[in-house]
Amino acid sequence: MERIRLDMLLERLEVLSVTGDCKPARYIEGITSDSREVVKGSLFIAVRGFETDGHRFIREAVDKGAAVVVCEELPGTMQEAVCYVVVRNSRLSMAQIAKRFYHDISDRLQIIGVTGTNGKTTTARLMAAMMNDCGIRTGYIGTGLALAGEETVPLGKTTPEAEELHRLFFMMAERGCRAVAMEVSSHALVLQRTHGIRFAGAVFTNLTQDHLDFHQTMEDYARAKQTLMGAVVPEGFVVVNADDRWAAFMAKNRGNARLFCCTVGDKLFGCQEGTEIKARMIMAGMQRTQVEVEAGGCIYECSFRLPGVYNVMNLLEIFAAGVAMGIRPEQVIGSLAGASPVEGRMEIIGDATGDCYAVVDYAHTPDALGKVIAALNDLKLEGSALIVVFGCGGNRDRDKRSKMGAIASEGADRIIVTSDNPRDENPEDIMDDIVEGVAVPCFLRFVDRAEAIHCGVNLLKKGDILLVAGKGHETYQESAGVRRYFSDQEVTRAALIARNAQGK
Repeated sequence: MERIRLDMLLERLEVLSVTGDCKPARYIEGITSDSREVVKGSLFIAVRGFETDGHRFIREAVDKGAAVVVCEELPGTMQEAVCYVVVRNSRLSMAQIAKRFYHDISDRLQIIGVTGTNGKTTTARLMAAMMNDCGIRTGYIGTGLALAGEETVPLGKTTPEAEELHRLFFMMAERGCRAVAMEVSSHALVLQRTHGIRFAGAVFTNLTQDHLDFHQTMEDYARAKQTLMGAVVPEGFVVVNADDRWAAFMAKNRGNARLFCCTVGDKLFGCQEGTEIKARMIMAGMQRTQVEVEAGGCIYECSFRLPGVYNVMNLLEIFAAGVAMGIRPEQVIGSLAGASPVEGRMEIIGDATGDCYAVVDYAHTPDALGKVIAALNDLKLEGSALIVVFGCGGNRDRDKRSKMGAIASEGADRIIVTSDNPRDENPEDIMDDIVEGVAVPCFLRFVDRAEAIHCGVNLLKKGDILLVAGKGHETYQESAGVRRYFSDQEVTRAALIARNAQGK
């Protein structure tokens, strides 16, 4: 990465004042909002967060060699050799600086943003796989990781902070990527991490209750998501789940972008002007789903390796995005047929006796849990049972806990309530909140998630399905400020092996 001059980085900012050694030709070696990552000659951006304030770490950044500090408020003590730049909004400035530092590389990539409560990861990951298979080298940014060519980069946030985001774009471009499929969280949109990105397309999966600890109301949550549609370039496209009641709201902010409306249920909320992509006959199995896709007066037969009818909407949205990008429908269909399932999303771990299944899924919202339970009930054999192990995260929206308890008790035959990521809450208190919604007299509860999973596996009988919900791809459990290694997949697989060894 080449160095860049200070005046080039500041030219797009709303600068209130500059103090210290601020020579325009001064070269900047790197940018960061994390004082731990500061190197000599770098620019440090002090951002006010929810748990800490970057302004408290200005002195530490300067001591480590920061040449420039961008902040909203000057520190009490300043060094003459350092340039201090005061701005109105550090978060906005961070996005502007990051884009400029990485030479506006995002403008040269076709970036498709995927937003919604559920389905973002499956849609974005399979979209990237489809585009790569169709000859468009594509990177992925989303839950847990980024994929840049052959390189995998672990991520702490679904949508990273602006400086990390643009660094990933630069890395992808260096590795020959022409496009990026990325998940765009509502937090990222509100906190302006994606400010300045010119999206070639946007996909809206759905909107259901989640993150109300952050957004307060569903209307605020929806407005945050809608921001993505307004960031699509005029010649771009917007794909919406037209079966979702928020589809019309999302579509009206698209400007001149083309609209594609996907429907499984024929509701078509607010999509009179869009191109309709419709699912016709659906045959769903545990290993594969078959569907007829109707688009532009033609019908395409498609088979893909995802169980459950609700995954058909993900397929339709990927199909619509591919067509919008100029890929032949037959190519899109062909690539999806061979795409591998995404880890932690209706992931089949193995069978217990040859005719029982264990499934791990990330479902951690009322809507997601309800859809996964409904899908598995449709797939199970007559007379067999669906056993559900689930919990709820601590320090998050409490209102959804009892709702998830009610959904589980309505759709599952056996319920095992357990811990998810308790964080700073008492796991027993979280389970108490869940149990308030449980409408059946008989259920089990275990604080220890591994014990709950083992119990679920041991309850399996011929034809039964076990669903372990809530953590999906995550390989940790967070409690009392500590993250410990934990994998639903590994625990479930070990429990199945132990069960088989006992001859059950």
